Amino acid sequence: MKIGVPRALAYYAYYPFINTFFEELGLEVVVSDPTSKEIIDEGVEDAVADACVPVKLFHGHVKNLMGRVDYIFVPRLVKVNSEATFCPKFLGLPDMLVCSLENLNNMLEVRIDIAKGKRQLFSLCLSVARKFNKSFFKAWNAYRKAKESLEKYKLDFLKGAIPPLGIGVQEKKAEIKLGVVGYPYLLYDPYVSLDVIGKLIKMGAYVVTPEMVTETEKRKYARRLRKMLFWTFSNSVLRTAFHFMETKLVDGIIHVTAFGCGPDFIVDKIMELEAREKNVPFLTVAFDEHTGQEGVNTRLEAFVDMLKRRKLKEAILV
Repeated sequence: MKIGVPRALAYYAYYPFINTFFEELGLEVVVSDPTSKEIIDEGVEDAVADACVPVKLFHGHVKNLMGRVDYIFVPRLVKVNSEATFCPKFLGLPDMLVCSLENLNNMLEVRIDIAKGKRQLFSLCLSVARKFNKSFFKAWNAYRKAKESLEKYKLDFLKGAIPPLGIGVQEKKAEIKLGVVGYPYLLYDPYVSLDVIGKLIKMGAYVVTPEMVTETEKRKYARRLRKMLFWTFSNSVLRTAFHFMETKLVDGIIHVTAFGCGPDFIVDKIMELEAREKNVPFLTVAFDEHTGQEGVNTRLEAFVDMLKRRKLKEAILV
């Protein structure tokens, strides 16, 4: 039996767990093709007009799997911790797909609301396994191996690698160190982000992303604002940026965002104000389905050149 996994949204944060779990259950995992112009065009055609590009992209990836698999895995992500929820579009994703895509009758919708921890996660995995007539022990083994796979993925990031982009541990001799913050489904999809991370590394930067900062470090900044943000990924991005600014870990920060994302508009403004106060160079790069290479390349090159000159000047003054 074939299970389709769309290469979009939560995929980039959790795919080692998702893929390993289904494979260990004995299912054949089919991941949708890497993002392309055709997939984006398909998503734009079918999704509601006011959706952000990542949601449109998810529609395109689901369509890419239709007719190729027995089931298409579509998570309804609600909570993965006790403090925040996901964007409303994540919560309503299965409903949006049903309304937008004709003949989508093989969707495996899974509501993921595991605010209370590991036991809830295994119970959820067990309920999915039983849909495929798998035993408790099969489900437990699949769950255990999926967890191990996800932990290795996280550890690779902490070592300085960027697994979704196939980038190994980076050389620490880079000229500058750049914090690149944003949601994983933007940062690690090289087509929609125009390979921002790859470009920066080629320009001589050591790139640090939110996944390279431990949750312990991020939690230190949980009370930095009077009120926490409501959204899981937004909290991760903002706390990472606070960490970069407070520790002077990086020479500058680039925020990769999707045009039309409401939560990210708030996150971006808070980071901009904080960066100005801390005198940390800050650049926002927004993407949608029409963003071109030339404009992005020019802005990245100018920002990197400015940081290199600034660092050289500081070295001379010292």
